[in-house]
Amino acid sequence: MSEFKPDTTLNPRAAWYVIAAGVVAALQVGKLPPALPVLGQVLGVSLLQAGFLLSLVQLAGMALGLVTGLAVQRVGLKRSMVSGLCVLALAGALGAMAPNAYGLLATRVLEGLGFLWVVLPAPALVRRLVPPEKLNGMLGMWGAYMPLGASLALLAGPCVISLGAPQWGWRILWWLLAAMAGVLALLVAWRVPAESPATIGASAHSSSGRLIGATLRSRAAWLLAMAFAMYSGQWLAVVGFLPSIYAQAGVAGAWAGPLTAFAAAVNIIGNVAAGRLLGRGVRPLALLGTGFLVMAGGALLAFAPQVSPVLQYLAILGFSMLGGLVPATLFSLAVRLAPGTDTVSTTVGWMQQWSALGQFAGPPLVAWVAATTGSWQWTGWVTAASSALGLVLALQLQRLPAMRAVGRIAARTGKI
Repeated sequence: MSEFKPDTTLNPRAAWYVIAAGVVAALQVGKLPPALPVLGQVLGVSLLQAGFLLSLVQLAGMALGLVTGLAVQRVGLKRSMVSGLCVLALAGALGAMAPNAYGLLATRVLEGLGFLWVVLPAPALVRRLVPPEKLNGMLGMWGAYMPLGASLALLAGPCVISLGAPQWGWRILWWLLAAMAGVLALLVAWRVPAESPATIGASAHSSSGRLIGATLRSRAAWLLAMAFAMYSGQWLAVVGFLPSIYAQAGVAGAWAGPLTAFAAAVNIIGNVAAGRLLGRGVRPLALLGTGFLVMAGGALLAFAPQVSPVLQYLAILGFSMLGGLVPATLFSLAVRLAPGTDTVSTTVGWMQQWSALGQFAGPPLVAWVAATTGSWQWTGWVTAASSALGLVLALQLQRLPAMRAVGRIAARTGKI
């Protein structure tokens, strides 16, 4: 279990630029759902292609999460984040010029690489910038980067797309978000202090095999990673397809975006609450168990036949809001349970690799089930199965000796 050993001047304000970078990266993921109806008309994107467009952004993370975490540790946290934002800006600009669905698919892969370089160094950067007593709260805020970015994209995306003709409106959105990534790259380069040369040098001289081996030998790293996959795959599948589900149900397009955006935004409440509750000594298992159980029940109710639309939407809100307890808890545990201070990035990278696997498989699986059965009602059973596996993993995580040590510290100090 690693200990907090800052190697740079504490700068809590700079941590907000790190979180902002994560939000901009999440915007690149969240920009697609509101554009799917238009892309279907303009580029002829099918339902299955839409599923892969949602998930291909995770291809880099799925294949390279651990290796990229190692590279981040060697290159430096700040440099990695700035580079990732630049890649996102380039990928967005190229995507805006894509002539067909296949060109768009290719740029989504590149966006996935940039996304990875932004989000992997973030927890370690936050850890270096904030004092220990504020770490849980700030990591809870970091855990909200994905729902915040997704909800902003879902809310503002339709408005931006409507600014131009259908064949141009979605391209305007791509150009705008590419510009935002470029601006954040400049802000992070200017406002976030980098690690000391000695720290980067020490990481560069560490054996790659030792860092990767230490991460892969850690049972905690495996359990955290697989639990993250069970959460992320179902969340993206449900929220990502909500606009399409609403369109099929006859909900007016003007309402689909705001309803989906709010469903994504309430996930922030769970993330922030998890950070505060962990800081008050609430056990991680209680938060993980609550999150997975509510996600299972909420999805089953939301997609059950003959349920009123109001009750279905309330179930989706519960699914997303209390599901937010899961990522913030897992991020906090990753920082605490990494095999050592020099393996935080590789541990988060391994988590991201499994998270990407879940997000890559989740949307196409849900799309395939919906296309095969002709309705969305089986979606709840797919996501409930993911929640059940996540709960089993959380129970296994609780049994780790390192986890029990964290619990004893929390009982004594009121902090995790």
